[in-house]
Amino acid sequence: MELNFNGKNTKVQQLSDYLQDSISANELKVGDELPSINFLSQKFHVSRDTVFKAFKILKKKGLIDSIHGKSYFVTKNTSNILLLLDEYTPFKESLYNTLIKKMPLSYKVDLWFHQYNKTLFNSIIKDAYGRYNKYLVMNYENDVLSPLLKQIDPDRLLLLDFGKFEKSEYSYICQDFDEGFYNALASVKDQLSKYRKLIFILNKQHKHPQSSKEYFSRFCYDYGFLSEILDEVPESISEKCCYIIIKQMDVVEIIKRGKEQNLVMGTDFGLIAYNENPFYEIIGDGIPSFSIDFNLMGSLAADFVLTGEKIQQYLPTRVYRQNSI
Repeated sequence: MELNFNGKNTKVQQLSDYLQDSISANELKVGDELPSINFLSQKFHVSRDTVFKAFKILKKKGLIDSIHGKSYFVTKNTSNILLLLDEYTPFKESLYNTLIKKMPLSYKVDLWFHQYNKTLFNSIIKDAYGRYNKYLVMNYENDVLSPLLKQIDPDRLLLLDFGKFEKSEYSYICQDFDEGFYNALASVKDQLSKYRKLIFILNKQHKHPQSSKEYFSRFCYDYGFLSEILDEVPESISEKCCYIIIKQMDVVEIIKRGKEQNLVMGTDFGLIAYNENPFYEIIGDGIPSFSIDFNLMGSLAADFVLTGEKIQQYLPTRVYRQNSI
């Protein structure tokens, strides 16, 4: 393995990661003696203190130990985990934090975001082949499994979030954007009945599964609600309508326009966001949301990494702060 220092982290951390990757790849095996501090200092053109501090990090993780502070040996194997998410959001941070908390120090999690960029997604996956013990991946699309993921050992791959495709041979922790969404709406139909119309805002270009529109319309038909589906937030808020919003920026726009019109959220108009956000709890009397439990997703993902046991689970879509509807 090669080490090319960059400005993304300190040289100490990069050297520590390099040695940990070497242990994970079995280039350095349990019982092997590490190269000396002098050798690594000269090889990578860093100070002896930099090497010593890198060793100290690995020793704290329990991966290496020393004899009389001179020779260092590998005492434990390590695991490298790829966590590839779609884009940063507060609920993805919750997933990551829960995962990290359950990981022993000897496990290293590399977090990447593909930003729904197919070229970037493919590049990250290709570069990751053979480098990780486990792959935790949010697929690029909801309806089609990326062909590149099929080249990863199914026992090492966990699919997250998206999953409306054949995946019986894989482990997965997904959410149901169709029936799950329908059931969440049905669970608060009584609270929604005070509004004269339900308006679902989901842009045709958004990566949120467009099939949710069909299940929204089906719910409204089954329970007798007037409904409308829009691409964008309207210029003015209609009174006694409840807006169901996917994009967080659209949530901001709805609240701003409501204030401009002197309309009270939860009284003059309704608002339900999709995917829970900690800030929703403190805005107004609380913004209701439809969401799976991303902390639970992170916890179950950690169990998959630690035990290797196959998991195939759809998480239920819950309604947060339904009394605020």
